[in-house]
Amino acid sequence: MQKFSRLRRNWRTVAGCLLLVVFSLTALAQDSLRTGNVRATYFGIRDGSVPEDPRDFGRYTYFPNWGVNQELPNDTFCFARLRYNSGSWMGRNQKWRTDYPDSELNFSYRLQQLTSLEVDPRGAIVDIDPEQMRHYPFIYMIEPGDIWITDDEAKIMRDYMLNGGFIMVDDFWGAYEWKNFYRAVKQMFPDREPVELELDHPIFHMVFDLDMKPQIPAVGIAIRGRESGITYEWNKPGSQTPHYRAILDDDGRICMMICFNTDLGDGWEEEGTDPWFFETFSEPYAYPLGINIVFYALTH
Repeated sequence: MQKFSRLRRNWRTVAGCLLLVVFSLTALAQDSLRTGNVRATYFGIRDGSVPEDPRDFGRYTYFPNWGVNQELPNDTFCFARLRYNSGSWMGRNQKWRTDYPDSELNFSYRLQQLTSLEVDPRGAIVDIDPEQMRHYPFIYMIEPGDIWITDDEAKIMRDYMLNGGFIMVDDFWGAYEWKNFYRAVKQMFPDREPVELELDHPIFHMVFDLDMKPQIPAVGIAIRGRESGITYEWNKPGSQTPHYRAILDDDGRICMMICFNTDLGDGWEEEGTDPWFFETFSEPYAYPLGINIVFYALTH
């Protein structure tokens, strides 16, 4: 529990404290119903490649767990991650698995801890499949710099988003990876272009009021670049500047949030790795912006 006790001691943001005060009575009422063994229904992949609960892997048993409302177990937010075809990371896992499952386990815990949302502690992995995706209004997509999708998959993703779904894209860097991802975007939306989100957009101010569009590096990059102030992946040309872009639907709603040249997921995954990294990137930016994005997705 060392990882999590450190975060409890260091979570000092004013907005976080206000959330705890505002939602404390709601949380107390909900806690009285969080007993028993009823779980939220799992609608994700069932091919045995990942367990329904990552804690079933022995090394993840120390992550916090909690019950859901036993009367309405499916009335919960579930962090769903998209499985798609891509290259591999360091010749091992496909890139869609980057930071799994630490990233979503940590983020789900903080979302449950700091807001009034009822959150499924397990998360879910979904394929590009309409019957799986339709159960999850928010889907996370990581490291899409080598993505390749079929035209049928592009249509499934487009229909999901235009019918009210929200996809958050995170952790890809440089001109080469943008070009590959942009090709997939044009398969999904031949008639739409990504737009740059300026700092005055509501997504940067939904719950936490951000004063900049942050660049969140992987923890190793951050530590190596600490003295020089470098927070980008210097081996990938075009990665110096963070961009937050979006695909908008016909009503101007963000249906795809594109976090480019930044890595919110590592800010969640590595929250307990290094106190300086936590205080510089996870606490003030990765968690607040992630929570803002979820609240935007669920209210628009």
